[in-house]
Amino acid sequence: MKFNVSSKDLNSGLSAVIGAVPTKATLPILETILFECEEGRLKLTATDLEISIIEYLDAEIEDEGAIAIPARRLLETLRQLPDIQVFFHVDDNHNVEFKTDKGKYKLVGEEADDFPEIPDMNEGVTLTTTTELIQNAIDRTMFAVSTDDLRPAMMGVFFDIGSKESKFVATDGHRLVRYVNRDFTSDEPLSFIVPDKALNLVGKALDGKECDLTVSSDHAQFHSGNTIVITRLINEQYPNYESVIPRDNDKILLIDKSQMLSTVRRVSVFSSSTTRQIRLMLQKDKLTIRAEDLDMSSEAKETISCDYASDEMEIGFNAKYLADVLSNVAGDEAKFEFSTPNRAGIVKPAEEGDNEEMLMLVMPVMLNSYGS
Repeated sequence: MKFNVSSKDLNSGLSAVIGAVPTKATLPILETILFECEEGRLKLTATDLEISIIEYLDAEIEDEGAIAIPARRLLETLRQLPDIQVFFHVDDNHNVEFKTDKGKYKLVGEEADDFPEIPDMNEGVTLTTTTELIQNAIDRTMFAVSTDDLRPAMMGVFFDIGSKESKFVATDGHRLVRYVNRDFTSDEPLSFIVPDKALNLVGKALDGKECDLTVSSDHAQFHSGNTIVITRLINEQYPNYESVIPRDNDKILLIDKSQMLSTVRRVSVFSSSTTRQIRLMLQKDKLTIRAEDLDMSSEAKETISCDYASDEMEIGFNAKYLADVLSNVAGDEAKFEFSTPNRAGIVKPAEEGDNEEMLMLVMPVMLNSYGS
């Protein structure tokens, strides 16, 4: 096998697939990247058996072939090179030699046939959308994905693709986000759960304008530009999230998102390090945010203006969860919907486009009474 390729292009391609290479592999072959010549291009493949990433590069192919090359040593070498041509030669004993006008390097590769088989996605259902839409859905939902491996269904984002709209949902039991997009639909409704690690890699790796999403019974494939990410799906029943969204919310609060977020962060410094509890007192056109830590004899209180005309109410939240939700509100103003202090608060952008809708929910915490 002989080929030459730009070090810049190869470095970029290796960086795209390296996320699928496990840091501690049970099988040595998983610590390699498979190099193959395909239709005059160089095909790079990495996998950890759950997630596979494929990247295509332009290269000058002299002799076709395939070889699995140790990933991290090769990448670390290439990162130190300027943008120059790199010439590769692989002999029949899997010895890999690559050289530039600066020097010569040698590695021992692995037999390509030993590399794990990548799932065949030819039998799946394929939908075409934009990479921007997929990345947007990922960005808006990932913060609420659970890390609790006792509830595996919640360790990913739920894709619910329908004929009129698509919903992307994530929850960890403390907060929930539901992003609805009406530009992405399917004649054949699909629902599946994509693991969070895979979506992190999808968000970073996709490099084209359009994205083809292919779904089979066990896997999903995201194909954009020169990059393909294939992931095993979480085959679990997603929780009935609609049942926890309060419907009759008669208390509406409109507030400057940035001002409230910075206030929550400041006041939360004085909250208990165990509970992270803060309390919100809603009064006519003003919001008071308070926290205290009895163990440290510290407390804080700030009052900010808002648009609120309903009955007075006090409700408690975990400061981190509330800050996470506020951070993900698009636009300048946040809209809160409340019913009672023991039911979840709903947070939305005050203004939204016609074709999308964002709803976030944060569960309240029980308030301990203390003096003012």
